[in-house]
Amino acid sequence: MEQSAHEKRTVVTTPLGHVGSRVVRLLVQAGVRPTVLMRNPARLDPATRECVEVVQVDQGDPAAVVAATRGADRLFWVDPPALIDGDPVAGYARMGESAARAVTENGIEATVFLSSIGAEKRSGAGEIDGLAQTEELLDATGANVLHLRCSYFFTNLLTQLDEIRSGTLSTPWPLDHAMPWVDPRDIGEVAAARLLSGAWSGRVVQAVHGPEDLTFVDVAEILSAEIGRDVTAVRITDDELRAALRSAGLGAAQIDGIVGMSKGSSSGFVAEDERSIRTTTPTTLAAWARTHLR
Repeated sequence: MEQSAHEKRTVVTTPLGHVGSRVVRLLVQAGVRPTVLMRNPARLDPATRECVEVVQVDQGDPAAVVAATRGADRLFWVDPPALIDGDPVAGYARMGESAARAVTENGIEATVFLSSIGAEKRSGAGEIDGLAQTEELLDATGANVLHLRCSYFFTNLLTQLDEIRSGTLSTPWPLDHAMPWVDPRDIGEVAAARLLSGAWSGRVVQAVHGPEDLTFVDVAEILSAEIGRDVTAVRITDDELRAALRSAGLGAAQIDGIVGMSKGSSSGFVAEDERSIRTTTPTTLAAWARTHLR
């Protein structure tokens, strides 16, 4: 498959991620040959490699990102996990600097950025504060930018598989706190649609809320029904969460970043972009669990 002369050049970061992999697949199916940026190109499967251009690059190296995105018209940017002196917020901000410099120096006409609900707070949301800084850096470029503010990923449950198998689902969130949950695959579909569309410009915010708001009690009930064993939601304190993260080897700034996310999004927080037909995606937690957990 060859890129035609009039076709816009689209660059995708984190092409193996839960969201990025879906973006790449949909672009390829739409007839686009995207350029994918990867730290380790050897991880890309051969079938996908035939349909994309691959550039080896560290997203934390601004000069390398500028070189890799030269000639790009569209950019899908994800801040990959990174630490500066053990701090994930500073790490995300550093990635945002790479994106903003590439947009400015290469005149990239439109960027879709994978952000998070809570970034609108600008501070007080743990790790999400780093995504907020990236939003601000991209906004300062004056280019067209769309911030996808995503809700809690279904795939976060994969980090708790052993616990779920044992019958509990622990969380620092209040058990009666309802929040939006989303399948990353659906986020990828929204991102790809925006990359392919020329019907937006300026600074745009679009939340991706999934099909419904759920409490952790709701989640436990859905998991129980789908995997055929009882799962009970259990509230843990911030101190208990900190102790568990510390025992897993995380540093102080990493722990603060994780604890801050739950604290910042559960105390009267209301997302800037309200739930609507534009922000609601179709895949239910039950359908996802049936496919990925059963």
